[in-house]
Amino acid sequence: MSIMRFIRPDFWNADHESTGPYKNLFDYQRIWRLSFAVLVVVSIVPLVMMAFVDFNVTRGSVESDSLLKTERLTSNARRSIAYFLNERESALKFIVKENSFQGLMESGRLEKILASLKDSFGGFVDLGVIDKDGKQLAYVGPYELEGKEYKGQAWFRQTEKKGTYISGAFLGFRDVPHFFIAVKCSGEDGCFYILRATLDTSQFNGILASMDISGGGDAFLADTEGIIQTPSSWNGNIFEKVRFPLPEESYNTKVSQIKYNGKDQALVGYAYIEGTPFVLLVVKPLSMLMASWEKTRDTIFWATFMSAALIVVVIWIVSSYMVERIYIADLTRSKTLQKMEHHNRMASIGRLAAGVAHEINNPLAIINEKAGLLKDLFTFSKEYEADDKLIGLIDSVLRSVERCGKITKRLLGFARQTDFKIEPLKPGEVIDIVLSFLNKEAQYRSININVTVADGVSSIETDKGKLEQILLNLISNAFQAMRDGGNLQIGVAPENEDEVVFSVSDDGCGIPEADLKRIFEPFFSTKKNTGGTGLGLSITYGLVRDLGGRMNVDSEMGRGTTFRFALPVKHPELGKD
Repeated sequence: MSIMRFIRPDFWNADHESTGPYKNLFDYQRIWRLSFAVLVVVSIVPLVMMAFVDFNVTRGSVESDSLLKTERLTSNARRSIAYFLNERESALKFIVKENSFQGLMESGRLEKILASLKDSFGGFVDLGVIDKDGKQLAYVGPYELEGKEYKGQAWFRQTEKKGTYISGAFLGFRDVPHFFIAVKCSGEDGCFYILRATLDTSQFNGILASMDISGGGDAFLADTEGIIQTPSSWNGNIFEKVRFPLPEESYNTKVSQIKYNGKDQALVGYAYIEGTPFVLLVVKPLSMLMASWEKTRDTIFWATFMSAALIVVVIWIVSSYMVERIYIADLTRSKTLQKMEHHNRMASIGRLAAGVAHEINNPLAIINEKAGLLKDLFTFSKEYEADDKLIGLIDSVLRSVERCGKITKRLLGFARQTDFKIEPLKPGEVIDIVLSFLNKEAQYRSININVTVADGVSSIETDKGKLEQILLNLISNAFQAMRDGGNLQIGVAPENEDEVVFSVSDDGCGIPEADLKRIFEPFFSTKKNTGGTGLGLSITYGLVRDLGGRMNVDSEMGRGTTFRFALPVKHPELGKD
């Protein structure tokens, strides 16, 4: 089966106007559509469902993994920052506990303590002692801040009230980003002083920079007002406002999904660090987190699409092949039944014709004998021997009897040709026999019949009955297509050394081009409304093939039709013998 026959098999052009109780059994397009649809549904639907489930499972797995990683990363960073601040706060509390106010007021002592803090912890910039009136009485560090007044500032009141205070990052008198930790020390007489240590933000930045944030993420600190405290990759500069609303306050690590820039989605891991104004924010764009899933999704999509396309193509081919096999089997069975029906019909007609001819021959013989006797009596009688009119009437009776005898002999000969028999035949004689059955109709309709047998054609070896049947069918069809007074050309010419071509050409109405491809199909007829069965040309085509020949047709609307069939000069079966 060629590719085009897979795309549009022969059954697609079959007659779909059959009627009867089982007409659906022969609607091959319907059978093909039904089988194709069922196979596609049972094959594609499970595949699509599996792909859909895989999409969602994979997406859920990637989202869950991203949430878990972001939460774990944020939690680790929160503990590191809290430990960093608690460690330094505890160091300051230890200093005020182990040193008296007078000891801290000694500049040499305070310098030694600052040096020890830098060596042990790092990040300390300066150290100062502030009395209960908010005046910085002692200071060691790179700036000249001794004597500064802090009583009116909020951090001083918070430290006095709570005992400790951790500030957010700010510029202050130094004009560089820094933050400080203040620890209150109460005396027995109700007086107190505050030890304040300033730290730079570089160690904060180092902690955040050391985080392994994949997928284009960003980690930074903001204060509770949303002001960025440490450098950020793409969420703004330090001391700018965060570009999205801060999540609700929570000292436990949480992850939520937000929309930033008005359209993009992102995962935000966050935690408020207790006892400080800091909020840790880890932001990961969802598009980057889902990039690996999108790549997997595209792979699954194309794999599913290609698989579905391959399945559809295979189903198309298999459905076409199977329905085509059914169509060919039905066609073969139908042709076999037609042949059997035709043979049975011809046998019945032959028996009937033989019986009729036999019954007619007997009275014809009596008429012939009686008329001969009358002619002899009249011939030898002197009274009537000169009566030419009477003798002419008797001769007319004898000629009519002779003609009827020839007709009955032809009928008997035609009826006896039911068995397949290969014998040498002269094409011109066979054509004359066939035309003898149709001459009266031709004379009545004034149809001019011209028979041409080429000189090179002497005889062929074939079955007489089948050849007569072929010619009879073609000439009868030509008569039906022609108007009264038309012309019919019957020709016989050699095709080559091995074949002889018979042609039957009429000048009738012609056959539409769309019907030319189907006129040899069984039950195809353009004359169903006038009683046509659509079997004549199909049977004729089968008879030509039985004789080892081939057949074709040329037609032009309004100009006429020519049927040609080529037969072997020597039949193959006779050659085997």
